[in-house]
Formats: sequence, structure tokens, C-alpha cells
Amino acid sequence: MERKNKSSNKNKKEGSRGGFNKGDNKKSGFKKPFAKRISKKPIKSDKPGMRLNQFIAHSGISSRREADNLIKAGLVQVNGKIIVEMGFRVLPTDTVKFNNETIASETKRYLLLNKPKDYLTSTDDPKKKNVYELIAKACKERLYPVGRLERIASGLLLFTNDGELSKKLTYPKQRVKKIYHITLDKNLKAVDMNKIKEGVSVDGYVVDIETISYVQNSPKKEVGVEIHIGKNSTLKNLFAHLGYKIVRMDRVYFGGLTKKDIPRGRHRFLSDKEVSMLKMI
Repeated sequence: MERKNKSSNKNKKEGSRGGFNKGDNKKSGFKKPFAKRISKKPIKSDKPGMRLNQFIAHSGISSRREADNLIKAGLVQVNGKIIVEMGFRVLPTDTVKFNNETIASETKRYLLLNKPKDYLTSTDDPKKKNVYELIAKACKERLYPVGRLERIASGLLLFTNDGELSKKLTYPKQRVKKIYHITLDKNLKAVDMNKIKEGVSVDGYVVDIETISYVQNSPKKEVGVEIHIGKNSTLKNLFAHLGYKIVRMDRVYFGGLTKKDIPRGRHRFLSDKEVSMLKMI
């Protein structure tokens, strides 16, 4: 009996020093002293340098996700050694090569050109004029067009060395808003306009047109077309399917950007606000 009492007294004393019952935990608000706390804040690496996939993306070659594939394929070298390790970091003093050519992480540039007609968006034919001639002296970085405009087309064409943004803006599911002012070889019949609004099947798929209307105070061969999915060649094929030929095609709107204050053949760099707007699309 004496032992029982001692044990009982001992438990009471321990309880007074902060002991607790499992069931009382929630009521008392007591927290286990060794419980791990999980932080919701992203953990920043204390390792020096920049991740290799980020370095490649900044060079304008590809997006970060595509850069991972390039690394896995063994196409990237750092200081003469092929790197296939994900998460590898490079320092400013390191020499990085892709396909045996040295690359550099560049300042991001975003340039908007008001493309004239008859300029190619590629250098495939050296005998013909191309858009690179118009921006050659704009900056030291090599810029690439976001999408393409056909030779007969004019208007807004965005250039950048930001591979991630370029990939995002050309990805079909992003549904980037584009508006074209189109001139046809003849007046567009009302019945054909209604067909376009309802959806016309071309080469086995329905062309997705958001809106189409006649240009105010102009002949009915001039129409405004808004699309979110598809290339400008899609529009050419659409009208050809209905028996029309596009004579002129001018892109007047691209992802919130307009031709305001940009004469034909001239360009300007985007503001930080405009770049942020594009990244939020």
C-alpha cells in the first residue's frame, strides 16, 4: 500500500512539472517540443552560381524545360566536361558550350517591330529581304521572332531572346489574342461571313475564329478578324477555301500590344510594364 501511495504521489509531482495526457493535447494548446515545423516559404539555395538550365534559357536557346532535355542528351558542356546532372550550377567564370559552341547568359530583350510587307521572317532565302535586316543594330543580343508573319503580311512582330516567354506565347493553349486587318481580292459575301462565324472546316479541322466584321467606312472586301488560336497562314487557307484571296494582311494587335507610335519598318523596346503583362498571359 505504501508503494502505491509513493507511485501515486510521484505521478502527481511529475504532472505538476508539465506532464500531459494525450487526450488533453488539443484542449490545452500544448505543442510537442520536438514537433517539426514545415515552412511554406520556398527554400533558397545557398549554393553559388546559376542553375545550368536557367543559364541556357537566358541565352535564348530554349525554355528551362527544354534545356533539361538538352542537358540529359549530353549536348551541354561546362569547362570542357559534358554535364548531364539536373540542378548543376555554373559560375560567371565558367565556359558553357551547347553543340560545341560557346553560349552566354544574356540580358533579356523584348522588341516590337512593325513589319513591312514583302519581308521574310526567316533567312532561308538570302536573295530576299528579311526582318533581321530591320533590327540588326537594335542591340548586341541575338533576337528571335515570336511566331511568324508570312511575306505578304505586315504588322506587329515581337522579338526576344527570352526562350521561356517565346514558348509560352506560341503555345496554343495560351490563346494569345491577335487581330488582323485583312483585305481580300473581292467583297466578302454576308453568307460567307456567317459561315466563318459558325465555323468552317479546313483540312479536317474547324478554324476557330473569335470574331469577324467588316471594317467601318471601308469596302466590304476589308474585314477585321480576331483569333486566339492558329497562325496567319490559317487565315489564308480559310479564305482560300471559300474562294477568296488575301491581298493584304496587317496584324494590328498582339497580346495587348498595338502599333501605336511605331511607323512601318520601325521598332521599339517594350517597357517593363508591357513585359510583365505578357508574362501574365
